[in-house]
Parts: sequence; structure tokens; C-alpha cells
Amino acid sequence: MTSSTPRNEELFDRARQLMPGGVNSPVRAFGSVGGTPRFMVSAKGAYLTDADGAEYVDLVCSWGPALLGHAHPEVLAAVHAAVDRGLSFGASTPDEANLAALVQERVPAAERVRMVSTGTEATMTAVRLARGFTGRNLIIKFAGCYHGHLDGLLAAAGSGLATLALPGSAGVTAATAAETLVLPYNDLAAVEEAFAAHGPNIAAVITEAAPANMGVVTPAEGFNAGLSRITREHGALLIVDEVLTGFRTGYSGYWGLTGGAAGAAEPWTPDLLTFGKVIGGGMPAAALAGRADVMDYLAPLGPVYQAGTLSGNPVAMAAGVATLTHATAEVYSFVDARSLELSAALSGALDAAGVDHSIQRAGNLFSVAFGTSARGVHNYDDAQAQDVFRYAPFFHSMLDSGVYLPPSVFEAWFLSAAHDDAAMNKIFDALPRAAKAAAAAATA
Repeated sequence: MTSSTPRNEELFDRARQLMPGGVNSPVRAFGSVGGTPRFMVSAKGAYLTDADGAEYVDLVCSWGPALLGHAHPEVLAAVHAAVDRGLSFGASTPDEANLAALVQERVPAAERVRMVSTGTEATMTAVRLARGFTGRNLIIKFAGCYHGHLDGLLAAAGSGLATLALPGSAGVTAATAAETLVLPYNDLAAVEEAFAAHGPNIAAVITEAAPANMGVVTPAEGFNAGLSRITREHGALLIVDEVLTGFRTGYSGYWGLTGGAAGAAEPWTPDLLTFGKVIGGGMPAAALAGRADVMDYLAPLGPVYQAGTLSGNPVAMAAGVATLTHATAEVYSFVDARSLELSAALSGALDAAGVDHSIQRAGNLFSVAFGTSARGVHNYDDAQAQDVFRYAPFFHSMLDSGVYLPPSVFEAWFLSAAHDDAAMNKIFDALPRAAKAAAAAATA
């Protein structure tokens, strides 16, 4: 591990005296990999700079939003202009509709759009709306899929496929958890069984378009389409969470690559979608979208209440409009190509070091899972069964070489339009030593 990070260590020591764990989001604490978290002070293009002045090629990209690269000049210009006009008005602004129109143009299933501030707020609203629209209480989610930290979706699986969930976090009541069914991902038979047992009470199924919070997991062929079919047959709604994948895995998100693509093998359409990350271009912004008749159940038209003082914040909307405007088909083609190059180089380095692994993909998002070549990763149990102990030495070797990876093996790797040949070569050069570190790792 890196031994000399005096300013980062000083900042972390101070932060721990002021904030729980020294962070405002748990993964930043480096709990999964150990060592001192890096406190970043600036970013440009494909690079981050920490408080000690060390520069890193960034493969986190703010967990997705930096699709164009950090501090993209067009996004900065739009934000600066918006700031000059004022930070917040508590009233409607033109860019709210401009951003909604861009979302609708890319995702035809987004017949109506409601702007909010965070992905958690978007999924919370989607769940409330589904219950209000259907008059039902139960929600199905999948083990390993993350939809923000709302109580009802921080639930753990019960003892059987059709058993109501248990609290998955302290502070979540048993009664709240019992309104959620947690099922194995990629298992349509489990979904059918749950509907057979509880169908008249199920308001919605919520799923990540392609999971990226247990590492990346590719939906089995026909899985999302099957969810659409089953929910439609039972009068429930399908909520597709694209907070991570939306406008990151493609021009129209992961739905656009699969169910919404021209010539898709089995076309399907969600009832509701949630967006975040890229839609705000690095500013706090997210959205709920979907069928007009469902969305119109939201206040002020309908009986389902949702409000937010900072929803549609003008600075965030300006960043989102600029980002989506400049996220062209050419940008996605470039990022897709870079993703294939990097994942191939990663796999090659691990093969050369004799490290068993698989690469999990969803569009241009990917992750590595150690010790899984025989079976791959198809659900949460598969993800948990991997050789997690190999990631920390791999991560720190890359960090020492000036490459910033997600500080958890259960996260996706992100690239941007700013990852030029120089940035890629720095990553490629770091991989062999990191692969050897993973090979030498021992279980605790």
C-alpha cells in the first residue's frame, strides 16, 4: 500500500473527528481495500489530483457523471453562465423543460419527466407512485441491486422465494421491510412464484437495467423482457433503475441497447424509469420518468405527493443540458471502444499472472470478479462467492502506479471521452504489476 500520504492522512484524521467514518458516503472510506482515502482537490479530463499533489488516471469518473471527462469546457461554461444568473430561485426555469425534452428524445418511454435531486429521491418517488397508481403495497426487488437508501429497499431476503423481507439495515423496521419481496437476480421462475403467492398485492418490480452495485451483472437474455411481461399480466408496474446506466451505457441508456433498440430480439418497455449521475453532469440532479398516465398521478395533477425545493435547480439543469447535448453518438462509440480495450488488457494481465477471473459487462460498464471463470457472475450469491481478498492488493498497486480504481470490487469501472492514448497507456503499464499483486494475495 502507498505509505506516504501526509496531507491525505491529516485530512482523513480531521474528517473522522467531524463526520461519521470521516466520509459522507461509505465507499469513500476505503473500508473494502484499507489504507488512507485520497482527498481529491481538482480534476481535469481523465485525471484527478489529490491533496498531496499526486495525479491519477480516473476510472471512477464521479461514479459515472464525468462521461465527457472532468471539467469539460462546454459544461463549465454552461454552469458558470447559470451561476451568474443566480444559484436557486424556488420557481420554474426554462432549462427544466429543456433537460426533460432531451431525456424524452433519447428515451421515448419517458413520456413525462419529473426532476429531483438524487437517485434515492427518484426511486423513492417511483415506489410511492407505483403504490399510489396501483393501490397495492408490495414491491419486488432483487438481492444485490441497489436503489438508494430508502428504508423499504434496504431489505434483506427472507427464508424463501415468496417470503417477505427482513430489515437490511439498522433503523429499518420489520414492518417496512415486510412490504418488500427480495428475490434472486436473473431468476424469472422466482418472480413467477412470488406473483403466484402475492400477485394481487404487488405494486411493482424494481430492477437495475443492468446491475452495477454487486459488480456489473449482465441481465440474462429475456430477463428484463420477462419482467415486463409478468408485471403487465398481473397489473403491476415495472420500474427500471437507470441511475447508473442511463446515458452512460449508451445514448438511450441500457434500455436503449436492449428492449428499446431497433430490431431488439424481444422488445420491452418499462412503466417507470429513474435517472441520475450523467443526467446532472456532475451536479446533484436526478429524474423520474415514464408512462404519462402513471406520471400524471404525481401532484399537482394527481394524489401522489412529491416536492423538492432544489428539484430542477438551475445550475444542475444547465450542467445536465450541456452534458447530454455534447454526449453524442461519437462520444459513446469512443467510450465503448476504450472499454473493450481496457477490459481486454485487464483480462490479459490477469491471465499472464495466473489469476482466475471473469469480466462482467453491461455496455461500456464492466467489472472484474476474481475466481469466477467457471461460472461467471449472474446474481448476488455469485458475486459474494468470488475471491474478494485479491482486490485490495490489486487496487493499491494500481493506486501506487497513478490509477484510481473504484475502492471496492463490487463497483463498475468507468471511462470517459477524455481517456486519450496517454491515459490508457498509463493504465496498461500499471496492470501487470497489479495482476501479480492479486496473484500473490492470500486469504485473511
